[in-house]
Amino acid sequence: MAGKPKLHYTKGRGKMESIRWLLAAAGVEFEEDFIETKEDLEKLRNDGSLLFQQVPMVEMDGMKMVQTRAILSYIAAKHNLYGKDLKERAWIDMYVEGTTDLMGMIMYLPFQTAEVKEKNLALIIERAKNRYFPVYEKALKDHGHDYLVGNKLSWADIHLLEAILMAEECQADILSAFPLLQAFKGRISNIPTIKKFLQPGSQRKPPMDEKSVARVRAIFNF
Repeated sequence: MAGKPKLHYTKGRGKMESIRWLLAAAGVEFEEDFIETKEDLEKLRNDGSLLFQQVPMVEMDGMKMVQTRAILSYIAAKHNLYGKDLKERAWIDMYVEGTTDLMGMIMYLPFQTAEVKEKNLALIIERAKNRYFPVYEKALKDHGHDYLVGNKLSWADIHLLEAILMAEECQADILSAFPLLQAFKGRISNIPTIKKFLQPGSQRKPPMDEKSVARVRAIFNF
């Protein structure tokens, strides 16, 4: 029997968090080997574990997988969360790229100066309300299904819920003009595996604080 996937990253969210979300939603238990110092990262680099000298890295199915998108695609396909055909996969990819763009903007906020952070926070809220969330609201309205693609839970739904919760950390009422997304949030949050991941004590990571920002800066030299 294959062992549990092992995730190599810092204790923070970063690019690994979407991988944690997808594994948890698929009901896959995983282990984490945290990178806590610059030396931990160098050890992974020096022993040949990191194909491009970068993390996230996930050990699963006999592979040491790197590149976030490749890891996520593999997990989604393996656990039947990637649509039934190429067209559905294309829609899932488009929706995921949109939420990735939005989450990327949020992800880098803690590393910015107060002045830049204030400006970018306003931009994130504006983009969420006017560029990204209207797309998902319209998709749910147009097809009348509970999920974004194929009326079946997919990677796109899991990624969107993660993005919604991150956006709500920026502005609590950010979904006020999107009733279908509010309902979507409730439905997807109550899927048993996801509900478990959202409970205290799970492997979901909290927002970055000053201490975790300092740790990441020290590990990655920025």
